[in-house]
Amino acid sequence: MTPVTRHRSTALLTDHYELTMLQAALRAGTAHRRAVFELFPRRLPEGRRYGVVAGVGRALDALEEFRFDDEVLAALDGVVDRFTRDWLADFRFSGDIWGYPEGETYFAHSPLLVVESTFAEAVLLETLLLSIYNHDSAIASAASRMTSAAGDRPCIEMGSRRTHEEAAVACARAAYVAGFEASSNLAARARYGVPSTGTSAHSFTLLHDTEKQAFTAQVDSLGRGTTLLVDTYDVAEAVRLAVEVAGPELGAVRLDSGDLGVLAHEVRAPLDVLGATGTRIVVTSDLDEFAIAALAAAPVDGYGVGTQLVTGSGHPTCGFVYKLVAREGRADEMVSVAKRSHDKISVGGRKYALRRLDAHGVAETEVIGVGRPPSDDGNDRSLLVPLVSEGKVVGREPLEVARSRHAAARAELPVAAQQMSKGEPVIATRHI
Repeated sequence: MTPVTRHRSTALLTDHYELTMLQAALRAGTAHRRAVFELFPRRLPEGRRYGVVAGVGRALDALEEFRFDDEVLAALDGVVDRFTRDWLADFRFSGDIWGYPEGETYFAHSPLLVVESTFAEAVLLETLLLSIYNHDSAIASAASRMTSAAGDRPCIEMGSRRTHEEAAVACARAAYVAGFEASSNLAARARYGVPSTGTSAHSFTLLHDTEKQAFTAQVDSLGRGTTLLVDTYDVAEAVRLAVEVAGPELGAVRLDSGDLGVLAHEVRAPLDVLGATGTRIVVTSDLDEFAIAALAAAPVDGYGVGTQLVTGSGHPTCGFVYKLVAREGRADEMVSVAKRSHDKISVGGRKYALRRLDAHGVAETEVIGVGRPPSDDGNDRSLLVPLVSEGKVVGREPLEVARSRHAAARAELPVAAQQMSKGEPVIATRHI
């Protein structure tokens, strides 16, 4: 499948004050000072044991489309002065960006992005980068907990009707990175190659005079391997009709209401009696990671997740911030700078990061070097990779690579990462 790309400027997906800062800095003669900005979390969302980086590929696409064409410049009339608009007309990001690759896990103070450029170029990217990373990483972090709870049973993303239409596409992509098998969203299929799936809703059954007619129409169209929705009327009767129509080759039945654990047992037994031993049971209906974990002992073969996924399962944002940590000072040297206000302290200086592993390859510590890379004791993993070099995107990769990376990164975490209860991060962060 060839992804379908869109071409439009992303330059207005920002805050007013990014441009007024630019105007003031241009006037003051400080706009072109070399600067280092970093995007990082001060802490994990309450109770979460790890987070997942997502949105990297989307951010790189958005950076390439960050252009101030005539239409965008016209929209800035009254926002900034003519001199600033003229400067923006020639804008092209020319700096370097390093970051955690997509699918990687993160912890408090992980330097997820390090942006090195002039102040003028780097500050303009703040809102764009934060909006993408905060949203996509929140979805991926929730999705990872869900796929961890599901184990070998597949999860399907189906939350498009529960969020903004464009957010739905990003949600499907982020969920796929974190282990979901497919999505109901066709735009995610077209843009990013996320596998899509779906069969029918209750309205299709209600359209027909009888449930048997509805099942027959679906099987005739989609084949015996389709998934039939069996809880529109009487579940037991629907299961009998489903096997009568499709035979024992019926692919799956779906339950979308009631006590899913009890119903799964009640459905599995007649399916087996009727010879449909290979027919899978898929459950949907307001699932989250806790509900998925509670169904572990039930004869369930897959989960469809919507609302709780696209809202981050209680944490719809990651709380990432984007801060200036170093700037050019006198005699061209770089000096560290840091915010010191109460509860919003940041650590100055350009950061480097590695994941310290024990002798068995299990993660022990997030080690953050300030001003220089921390030393590798032999089997540690460096976490920052080049994403943009001299303005050119160099870190784009297939989504399948990010998906595989996440599986590996999650597998190296301590076993406590699999617990659904609230707790502290499974590894500590140490600055050196």
